Amino acid sequence: MQILLAPMEGLLDCALRDILTRVGGVDRCVSEFIRVTDRLLPDRVFTRIVPELRNGGRTLAGVPVRPQLLGSDPAVLADNAAALAALGAPGVDLNFGCPAKVVNRHGGGAALLDEPELIARIVAEVRRAVPAQVPVSAKMRLGFNDDSRAEECAQAIADSGADELVVHARTKAHGYRPPAYWERIADLRARVSVPMVANGEIWTVQDALRCREVTGCDSLMLGRGMVADPGLGLAVRAAVGVQAAAPVAWSSLLPLMADFWRLVSGRVERRHRAGRLKQWLNYLRRVYPEAQEAFMALRTINDPVLVEQWLNAQLATAPARAECRPGRQPA
Repeated sequence: MQILLAPMEGLLDCALRDILTRVGGVDRCVSEFIRVTDRLLPDRVFTRIVPELRNGGRTLAGVPVRPQLLGSDPAVLADNAAALAALGAPGVDLNFGCPAKVVNRHGGGAALLDEPELIARIVAEVRRAVPAQVPVSAKMRLGFNDDSRAEECAQAIADSGADELVVHARTKAHGYRPPAYWERIADLRARVSVPMVANGEIWTVQDALRCREVTGCDSLMLGRGMVADPGLGLAVRAAVGVQAAAPVAWSSLLPLMADFWRLVSGRVERRHRAGRLKQWLNYLRRVYPEAQEAFMALRTINDPVLVEQWLNAQLATAPARAECRPGRQPA
């Protein structure tokens, strides 16, 4: 079983990847998308979005990060994939699922699910462009407006040389509204032999176990569920007997939250920094009552100095705790 950390534009960037992989339970990450239009991007664009490329393609905790490309031109995507491979990327992922209107308007992301022939060309060109030892994977939704071509798209990806396929069990039209249609992933698994990873609406251990049962997929991709519960990956692994794990206490999260704030402060404009912390707290309050209190305390605060003072006060009054350190990963 493998647990992957999902790409989520505007949420799961390198800062949060760093923090969540310190907690543990994640075997691999996929970066937020790198948008490709009509040219080969300079290396600085790749390393800005995926700074882990400067660390052997891994987070500080040692978890590999596979950069994701989004675009619709097979030749240009292939050129950029080759450049990523030359930078030491531990694989290249292709985005056939982004539901954003601005992306779909330009023929990228989920819009490609109406063009399985183009999907096949993209995957084939990228596969040819990178060395054989560099994996090529793809992430797709079930379709754009409906799922009538889901099997056709999955077959196109598999037959064109992809090493792995992640399926988000909703269409573009579904957005992120529950439910996720896990049974359709089982249908796709029956049609293609490429390893498949299930994704969508996995918030709890019970969700994860049910998803594995319905889809037949051993491996899962976790997104918002792990942002809300950073210990979810560890808990899922414990539930299937991979390793023992204790729940991640709020007191263990506080020093990681302070580290997250420092990472954000080094990358994000001053006026947006408080918003990033509140964004994470908004998810955490699904699981932690303390996060609800923290969110309400910071709800109207946007001055980074005041946020930092609040964090320091929380750390000073927190009970003794076992901190999560970089490099502590599942055996």
